Amino acid sequence: MKKTRYRVVILGSGPAGLTAALYASRANLEPLVVEGGAGEDPTDVPGGQLMLTTDVDNYPGFPEGILGPELMDRFRRQAARFGSEFTPGAARKVELSRRPFTLTLDEGEVRAETLIVATGARARWLGLPEELDFRTRIGGVSACATCDGFFYKNKDVFVVGGGDTAMEEATFLTKFASKVTVVHRRDALRASKIMQDRAFKNPKIAWLWDTVVEKILGAKGRGVTGAVVKNLKTGKSQEIATGGIFMAIGHEPNTALFRGVLEMDEAGYLLTRDGTTATNVPGVYAAGDVADHRYRQAVTAAGSGCMAAIDAEKFLTHHEEAEDGRHQRAATA
Repeated sequence: MKKTRYRVVILGSGPAGLTAALYASRANLEPLVVEGGAGEDPTDVPGGQLMLTTDVDNYPGFPEGILGPELMDRFRRQAARFGSEFTPGAARKVELSRRPFTLTLDEGEVRAETLIVATGARARWLGLPEELDFRTRIGGVSACATCDGFFYKNKDVFVVGGGDTAMEEATFLTKFASKVTVVHRRDALRASKIMQDRAFKNPKIAWLWDTVVEKILGAKGRGVTGAVVKNLKTGKSQEIATGGIFMAIGHEPNTALFRGVLEMDEAGYLLTRDGTTATNVPGVYAAGDVADHRYRQAVTAAGSGCMAAIDAEKFLTHHEEAEDGRHQRAATA
């Protein structure tokens, strides 16, 4: 790090964090981006979830699509072009009781006049070793039907889960897949009644009750070809062919560092105020999936990163003008 004090520090280097860096650097705020990663989770990498995605076909401006890592590299280079500074690792401790805020990073301690939290959220996975083998390939394992459903045209696919997310994913996938089988470990759904009714009425949705996925089957170059599933009541395992598996067992925002400090909902998503990115602590802003449990798209994350940078700039301008006014009054007293 070049300095120990910054006007803006951004935690996270996904679409939200890097867009915030772009806008903050173009406003001459010289932001520091703490890139993240270095955690125990192998999917926690600088650049966010798009670093684990192959083809991105729903980000505007790329009619032929673009690889996730390439898109994030472009984001990063654009922010760097205007003066954003980057440091590896993550924040380990934050002190937000007064400004400037004190942040303990892997690379040392810094102080920040404003802070943008863009640490994202991660999908929950089953923990099977094969998940990582197929997560970055079309026709494999996904946690986002909106992102990847198009690539499963005329395939039989699994959706794992029993809540509202699983029902939404299953219903959406019937637009493309020939058959969607919901795999649920219980004999009843946790989803709301309206979501259950919608799924039960859909003739393209089938059900595997009291069942868990034990192993994902597939081959390099072919993607997922099937799964070994086990009935928890009978103990019987069987192999079923499938062209893809969608995990719909929820997401977890990366907000553990802020528990008891920033207001969040029951699921841990940061709460923002009055249509802005402002949190309950003045000068702290939340952008991207860390505050978005509904959309969770790269384009919406980027948009909120823009908003956070503008909010931070306005906050700094207001406080710096007020400080200048106090100095002028003191000088003339």
